[in-house]
Amino acid sequence: MLTRLFALILLLILSPLFLLVALFILIEDGFPVFFTQKRVGINYSFFQIYKFRSMKKNTLNVATHLLTNPAQYLLKTGGLLRKLSLDELPNLINIMKGEMVFVGPRPALYNQDDLMALRVAAGVDKLKPGITGWAQINGRDDISIERKVELEQEYLQRKSVLFDLKIVVRTFTNVLFSKGVSH
Repeated sequence: MLTRLFALILLLILSPLFLLVALFILIEDGFPVFFTQKRVGINYSFFQIYKFRSMKKNTLNVATHLLTNPAQYLLKTGGLLRKLSLDELPNLINIMKGEMVFVGPRPALYNQDDLMALRVAAGVDKLKPGITGWAQINGRDDISIERKVELEQEYLQRKSVLFDLKIVVRTFTNVLFSKGVSH
């Protein structure tokens, strides 16, 4: 309940930034400003994740790395949104709905069966997905799914308030220096 309340407070504090980002997307490419996608939640359940749209309308709904020349689909503001992870701000809505938390494994795409098989075997599927996580700050898109799950399993074993705080602080420093961000 505290997590949800904190997400609401953050959403209220960040609402001017939220509105500004939405306005930039709207001016550049119109509605919708949000991108929703089916993701895997706790215990292999499914939910719709909310993100700011960083790609042009009618872009295929697949992982960016599966697109041929993904740069051609990126909005002008999309690169900056991704670099600063501002596209993830609407994840606060998912936290308020109880589908996500601040720290946990990033929610897999509904069709990432290879990743989910490894997570189930490691017991990581029992964790609620997060905006950031131990694997995110230790490589994000630059590591294999096997390494990602190893790090998520390590998080499961070390999970604590202090460890979560460490991850949140490192997330902000990684974002500032654009470490592990795909372009």
